[in-house]
Amino acid sequence: MIIFPAVDIRNGKCVRLKQGRADQETVFSDDPAAMGRRWQEAGAEWLHVVDLDGAFSSTPQNLESVRGLRRALTIPMQLGGGIRTLDAVARYVDLGVDRLILGTAVLKDPDFVGRACESYPGRIAIGLDARDGLVAVEGWTEISTRPVLAVAKELAALKPAAIIYTDISRDGVKKGVNVDATRDLAQAVPVPVIASGGVSSLKDIEALKPLKPFGVIGVIIGRALYDGNIDLAEAIRLAREE
Repeated sequence: MIIFPAVDIRNGKCVRLKQGRADQETVFSDDPAAMGRRWQEAGAEWLHVVDLDGAFSSTPQNLESVRGLRRALTIPMQLGGGIRTLDAVARYVDLGVDRLILGTAVLKDPDFVGRACESYPGRIAIGLDARDGLVAVEGWTEISTRPVLAVAKELAALKPAAIIYTDISRDGVKKGVNVDATRDLAQAVPVPVIASGGVSSLKDIEALKPLKPFGVIGVIIGRALYDGNIDLAEAIRLAREE
């Protein structure tokens, strides 16, 4: 199982939001590239990056920070936030981003999502963010009427590289990962699943490991790393154990 340290960028800084709320921000670093290097040096195999300004404005906003991150790292990175056009996908691919995460577009522009998956096979992931089992969009500011499992089953036909599932109610508050919902999603689709939201301790890694046979390939960790509740090297060691 892969541990994905998260670097969320807002106004060029590395921040964390509580449950995705823009008014609940904590700044952890003025230098996202330095933070990315820190996680790489601690043993990270991948980096998870979110352009929060892009998520709120529906268009990429932190290209220079992303460029700096890409230049600072030798490990692969995945990135989401405001990616709504093939031009935006191409721009990030040109920057060397290894995997792009499409979220809001899944509901707002499914034709684009299909074209992106076809044009960049193996490089497009789907971000399904949910509150009470319903998909949220527009930087989590809108809750749709679409159930996560129904949307995931529709998207499976596009053969995305992965589905990143986030339980919004647990994100940034370290309440523990939603193991049951993650298991249900992984069992419902033949697509690798990455868990996100609520990871607070190594116990969450232990709880997710039994889901590997169902297709859960990794977990994203944010605030618990920045607060020091989880040591990244220890989490990686635990995730690699059989």
